[in-house]
Amino acid sequence: MESRYTGTIFKALSGFYYVHHNDRVIECRARGKFRYEKLTPLVGDRVTYSLTDGGRGYIEELLPRRNSFIRPPVANIDLMVIVASQAIPVTDPYLIDRVTVTASLSHCDCIVCINKCDLNSGDSLYDIYRNTGITTIRTSAVTGEGIEELRAAISGKTCSFTGNSGVGKSSILNAINESFAIKTGDISTKLGRGRHTTRHVELYRLSDNTYIADTPGFSSFDSLLSEAVLKEDLQYAFPEFEPYIGKCRYRDCSHTKETECAVLEAVKNGNIQKSRHDSYLKLYEQARQIKAWQITK
Repeated sequence: MESRYTGTIFKALSGFYYVHHNDRVIECRARGKFRYEKLTPLVGDRVTYSLTDGGRGYIEELLPRRNSFIRPPVANIDLMVIVASQAIPVTDPYLIDRVTVTASLSHCDCIVCINKCDLNSGDSLYDIYRNTGITTIRTSAVTGEGIEELRAAISGKTCSFTGNSGVGKSSILNAINESFAIKTGDISTKLGRGRHTTRHVELYRLSDNTYIADTPGFSSFDSLLSEAVLKEDLQYAFPEFEPYIGKCRYRDCSHTKETECAVLEAVKNGNIQKSRHDSYLKLYEQARQIKAWQITK
C-alpha cells in the first residue's frame, strides 16, 4: 500500500507545491482530481502527500481548513497584517477595510500596520483605526520604529502580510528577521505604486511557532478579496459597530439611511469614523447583490 505523509505547503510556484514535513522539503504536484473538483492547494494548507521513486511527491488530500482567502491566496491564517502607508504610495482606507472585513468574517484577526513613518507619520490613518478595536501599529523598516511591537504582536501565530504594492511589506519582514533576505523594489514615481517584487506566496518560519506569509502586492485597482458576504453579516465585520447593533429603531436596520439608527448617530457624533462607514456603505451595496445560496462554506 502506498505510504502517505502529512505536511504543510510553504511555497507555491508555477504549479509546484513545496511541502515541509519535519526538516524535509518535498517538491510536489497536485493530483488531477483537484482540478476536476475545482480545488486549489494554497500556501498554509495541511496536506497528505505520497512520494515517487525520484523523491518528489503528489498532493493527495487537503486537510480541513480553518479559513482560506482568494487574495492573498493563503489558508489557515491566524492573523492578517495589512501594511499601509501615507507616504508614496498612499493607501486608500477602503482597501484596508475590504481586507479587514474578509478577514473578520473568516475568523482571522487583523493588524493595521502603518509603515514608512519616517517619511510620513500616518496620523490620518492612525486616527481612523486606533478606536476600531483593530490593533494599529506604526512602523518604519528604516528606523526600526514599531518593529519590536509588531514582532511581539505576531508571536505564536501564522500570519499573512498583505497590502498595496510598494508599502514596504518585504522591507518590514527583513527588519523583523534579516535572514529572510526578501527582495525589495523601488517605487514608480509616475504611478505612485510599487513594483511587484514578490511574485509568489511563501511561508517563512520566524521561530518554532511563528510563521509569516509574504504575498504579492495588489494595486489600488484590483478587486482584492472577492469572497461573497451577506449584507446582514457585514455589520459584524466592523467591530466599532458592535456597541450599537440592536439599539436601532428597526430590528433589521441596514445602518445606511434609516431614521433613529444608532450606528448613523454614532457616525454623526464622531464615535465611528466616517471613512469606515463610507466603506461599509460601498460594501453593503455589493453585498445586496449576494444571495444566501451563492455563499460557499
